[in-house]
Amino acid sequence: MINTRKIKSRMCEMGLTQKDVANALHIAQPTANQKINNIRPMDLQEAEDLSKILKIDAMDFAEYFFA
Repeated sequence: MINTRKIKSRMCEMGLTQKDVANALHIAQPTANQKINNIRPMDLQEAEDLSKILKIDAMDFAEYFFA
């Protein structure tokens, strides 16, 4: 389960919307919304891709993606 608050906060810091994230992950915006809000599971590859988009340091990965 991802830490929705931390992900959304980081998106805000970077000026990114869920649509931006969806485009970068090559998924539909509603799907991105569901994954960010823990309605739909996020697989490890998506989490790694999202961490790159949000420039999350490897040392902080667990803080964002294993709440």
